[in-house]
Amino acid sequence: MSWQKELDELALRKKLAARMGGEEKVKRHRDAGRLPVRERIEKMLDPGSFREVGALAGSAQYDAEGRLVDLTPSNLLIGRGRVEGRPVVLAADDFTVRGGANDGAVGDNLVESERMAQDLRLPLLRLVDGTGGGGSVRNIEIKGHTLLPKLRMWPLMAQNLAAVPVVSLALGSVAGLGAARVAASHYSVMVRDTSQLFIAGPPVVARIGQKLEKNELGGSEVHTRNGVVDDEAESEEAAFALARRFLSYLPRSVAEAPPRGEPGRAAPDQDWLREAVPRDPRSVYKMRPIVERVVDEGSFMEIGRRWGRAVITGLARIDGWPVAVFASDPYQYGGGWDGPAAEKFTRLLDLAQTFHLPVVNFVDVPGFQIGLQAEKSGAMRYGVRALTAVAQSTMPWCSIIVRKAFGVAGGGHQNAGRHNFRYAWPSAQWGSLPVEGGLEVAYKAEIEAADDPAEKTRQIEDRVRSLASPFRSAEAFVVEDIIDPAETRAALEEFVALTAPLRGAGPAAFGYRP
Repeated sequence: MSWQKELDELALRKKLAARMGGEEKVKRHRDAGRLPVRERIEKMLDPGSFREVGALAGSAQYDAEGRLVDLTPSNLLIGRGRVEGRPVVLAADDFTVRGGANDGAVGDNLVESERMAQDLRLPLLRLVDGTGGGGSVRNIEIKGHTLLPKLRMWPLMAQNLAAVPVVSLALGSVAGLGAARVAASHYSVMVRDTSQLFIAGPPVVARIGQKLEKNELGGSEVHTRNGVVDDEAESEEAAFALARRFLSYLPRSVAEAPPRGEPGRAAPDQDWLREAVPRDPRSVYKMRPIVERVVDEGSFMEIGRRWGRAVITGLARIDGWPVAVFASDPYQYGGGWDGPAAEKFTRLLDLAQTFHLPVVNFVDVPGFQIGLQAEKSGAMRYGVRALTAVAQSTMPWCSIIVRKAFGVAGGGHQNAGRHNFRYAWPSAQWGSLPVEGGLEVAYKAEIEAADDPAEKTRQIEDRVRSLASPFRSAEAFVVEDIIDPAETRAALEEFVALTAPLRGAGPAAFGYRP
């Protein structure tokens, strides 16, 4: 006997599911500048690699004889695929079916996607375009009762953050649990103008007297500057490229060490580093070209550029080995830490600890930011969290003291309880506080008694600065080594070569904090 009848029905069901929300809704979706979900999956994953799980799930209609008439597919597609040849789990919302709301999904496929990533130890990609929570208000009428929020998927989501790389792309108007899923990631991206993220959208917010357009309330201009979302892309395709690049630095799970890429080369002109820092300690300079000069060419991927801007964070490779990179930005408060900078620092350090990434830290920290606003914003609390994360870190560290390392914040440039690699440039200076900030207090009486207080201040500053030379500190073994800046790349190559075998594998002692 042939099973052709059942095979024909299988083909029909797959054909109906491929329509997504129907021709009209798909066209409306395209006209809004957004790709249909199945095209997103094709562009995100390696061609032909997607194996859908639950492809037949949906709401079916039958005639009087029980024959299939129509099928509305689930609006959450889940499955497995590959990115640059490496396996991943993917969960993608279909906004054309019930606006991506949970009442258009079927069963436990959201939970299943999280569990699949957990049990298979595979990176999880979320393409979020809807609420993804308890559904719309219409759901009350459909079910005949209201739902008590239980967040059954959240324990799995928290476990995944401590076990596998999680990347979320906000690709439309994302609210409620959908917004939370984006934020509960190791890396997140929004698309400029076409994606928004809300706790509650404009119609709800209007009820409290705030009439705002979608991008005013929750566009990428808002959330890439407050740290809710890491980065902004100009198009969906650009967002997919960012996701692929981020995953390339990380292992499949904490059970593995990060993979080494092709050994790369640094930029050819390392001598330029000797002139990168101006002699005048009050003059600013650009830190990013320094970072880009010493890591493998083109390998630095900055993360979260628009928030916590006193600290530059990202991923890079040195001789092919992935590392987490921190660097001060003298253009932002002189590199002084405020609350957002400390939060941003902690977040990347948690990522490095979770996925066994050695840390390279380019230091120019004058301390915590000072003043009334810093005190009111609780900068010290956030700073203490960052310093505690440093003390908890067990990954290898290499710190390059480019210029300043002052105060408590400057002291957190590596874990003082472990052996670390540490090099100072001749431009380095350090202490409990900067010379120029402490003269008026330490020498107050002497300065006030002088005939020319300004000249006396200059004389004292010159005298103290001569004693603050990093060479004096090196004599006392306060710093292990002072190097020619042009030798920084060579020092980092030794660092990664010696520490790569030490990275180990397995879960961190504490979970990742989004």
